[in-house]
Amino acid sequence: MTTLVIAEHDNAGLKGSTLNTVTAAAQCGADVHVLVAGHNAGAAAQAAAQIAGVSKVLHADAAHFADGLAENIAEQVLAIASGYSHILAPATAYGKNILPRVAAKLDVSQISEITKVDSPDTFERPIYAGNAIATVQSTDAIKVITVRTTGFDAAATGGSAALETVTAVADSGKSAFVSREVAKSDRPELTAAKVIVSGGRGMGSGDNFKILEPLADKLGAAMGASRAAVDAGFVPNDWQVGQTGKIVAPQLYIAVGISGAIQHLAGMKDSKVIVAINKDPEAPIFSVADYGIVGDLFDIVPQLVAELG
Repeated sequence: MTTLVIAEHDNAGLKGSTLNTVTAAAQCGADVHVLVAGHNAGAAAQAAAQIAGVSKVLHADAAHFADGLAENIAEQVLAIASGYSHILAPATAYGKNILPRVAAKLDVSQISEITKVDSPDTFERPIYAGNAIATVQSTDAIKVITVRTTGFDAAATGGSAALETVTAVADSGKSAFVSREVAKSDRPELTAAKVIVSGGRGMGSGDNFKILEPLADKLGAAMGASRAAVDAGFVPNDWQVGQTGKIVAPQLYIAVGISGAIQHLAGMKDSKVIVAINKDPEAPIFSVADYGIVGDLFDIVPQLVAELG
């Protein structure tokens, strides 16, 4: 059995999600190949070749791959799919856009957001907002799978895989890249951060999120938010942590003014250490917290910052 991983990258380098997906792929089959489809993405292909456990990197280069349009990347995957028993991609916006197209064209059932590989044909995935784990067995000849990256450690580097250039498929012509607005921040990217400070509806307003900034600065943390805070317009959508936002599992997650709705817990309960600050002692967030502080966040957060020096 040979497993194919679709690399998520920005042409200059790999995204961390690719390393987690390679770990899952290694548990599915003996050989792991990585597809890097991009434009002038030689650096990303070289980075993929250095991932431990990868035996071959397939590099497809074309101008219409530059922006990762799902219609074109999916066609490239389909062009080589027959040689693989498993096709994996991270369960990010990138992977979730590509693999359903691949599964539909292959006429197989996609297995989404796996968190564990029990055997090459059996996988575990969360359902009901993470309150239950489903064990799914697939008899499809080619298994198409997205990987919840928080469920697998990142693969190590130090490998020396063979690098092979493959013929790029033609532009599908079904979509065109128009523009991209990139949010710039000096803070770590939310899904890759080791520490996250998140605020909820209890923050009261967008201006009040500034109270969390000194704490995040002291800890070198990313900043996140609950859906309630995002829906209220306090902070941008890309801060949202939860079932309908970003799934995170940092070393430390500090939830400030977050009640802990089930949808939010589904996105952060795998964090190694959870600290909750809330004035309601009955808030559901305390059920998953390792440490809880009951009190007014507007008093407690400044005190924490002062204690951190």
